Amino acid sequence: MPRMTQPLPYLHGYPEHLLARVRQLIARDELAGYLQSRYPDPHDIQSDRALFDYLNSLRQRHLRHAPPLARVRYDNTLDVLHNALGLHTRASRVHGGQLKARQEIRIASLFREAPAEFLRMIAVHELAHCREREHNKAFYQLCEHMLPGYAQVEFDCRLYLTARDLRASTST
Repeated sequence: MPRMTQPLPYLHGYPEHLLARVRQLIARDELAGYLQSRYPDPHDIQSDRALFDYLNSLRQRHLRHAPPLARVRYDNTLDVLHNALGLHTRASRVHGGQLKARQEIRIASLFREAPAEFLRMIAVHELAHCREREHNKAFYQLCEHMLPGYAQVEFDCRLYLTARDLRASTST
């Protein structure tokens, strides 16, 4: 299959004019360079403990009244193709006559090597689920509040995943 007509699974639902521009970047082999020029900075958050501290600092800055995070970790098992870049779970149980809620966030391990902005985007997305469960207007407004330009960074992260898949398919 020619590279020009390859499906773009991470960009499903975006307008055709944007997809055409992405296909042009792919055809000219410029997608990776475009992303590298926009997002040159890596991050140093490699351990689960550092990830917990990072998300907790974001939570304290933007969601002070949200319940504390019980656990945060990188996860090798999240299926990126099925839109599971991160996962926010809640578990409630009775403890001593009180209802206790535990919140856990898992982030796909590929974000260990991703640019810093993409890690922040996925962290903001999962933290927003502490307040808004559904992907509704209020959810995306909260994401935009915590990370101005959130929608662009999310789109570029999808481009990053596309470029990553293209790189993997050409190296095999």
